[in-house]
Amino acid sequence: MNATRDETETPALSTATMRAAATWLLDQRTVPRHQSVKLFSQGFHNYLGQLIPQIEQLADVLPPEDVPARVALAAVGEARRRLEEPEAAGLHGEVDRVRRLGRSVVALCDHHDALTGVAMCLACDKPIEAGDAWVPYDKVSPSGGAARAGRIHCRCANAPRRR
Repeated sequence: MNATRDETETPALSTATMRAAATWLLDQRTVPRHQSVKLFSQGFHNYLGQLIPQIEQLADVLPPEDVPARVALAAVGEARRRLEEPEAAGLHGEVDRVRRLGRSVVALCDHHDALTGVAMCLACDKPIEAGDAWVPYDKVSPSGGAARAGRIHCRCANAPRRR
């Protein structure tokens, strides 16, 4: 790690890049090739190894009653547990294990962004910068609650969606 870099900075691979990779794997309807699964596993392990200490450092400077920090630390605990899972037998078992790692990558990327104050567009998964026009977004679940709430760029709100 570069000694001049702030320890709470986003790792070399951005949260958006790793979130996109994990989301891609989670969205696959077919089983990826063994070599692809192995590469995802290595990438997720390396990235979580970088991101976990950063989230812990960000949470440590917040008051003990800070709910987002406590939730982030709970997600860190779950990610650590998943990192300790041994390689699974068979391709399907290994895909399931690596997908669990992918879910931890997505969760910790979200927690990192929340703790650093980064707002991400839920449509394009890019940061909403100061001065960007955005609108609130609440995807309502069938049970009536918001399934995913956040913001989207105005340009994304008007873009056609692929289904």
